[in-house]
Amino acid sequence: MNSLRMCISCREMVEKEKLVRIVKVKGEEPRLDMSFKAQGRGAYICKKEACIENARKRKALERAFRGQVGDEVYNRLGDIINE
Repeated sequence: MNSLRMCISCREMVEKEKLVRIVKVKGEEPRLDMSFKAQGRGAYICKKEACIENARKRKALERAFRGQVGDEVYNRLGDIINE
């Protein structure tokens, strides 16, 4: 049975493999975690352009991590869905 996680943008429960995980370790900038195993606070987002744009607009990652999230994280997410 596959693990389900909630997308922080569309709030749908999706299989973990179909999401991207962003992780924030205390004292560090948020980064993408393609292994799904990094230590720290994690947030999941669908690999859809609409979800990424919605998350940016609503500042969903900022709320999830209780702090600033740089544009490079959102840009990297965009790069992943375009691959």
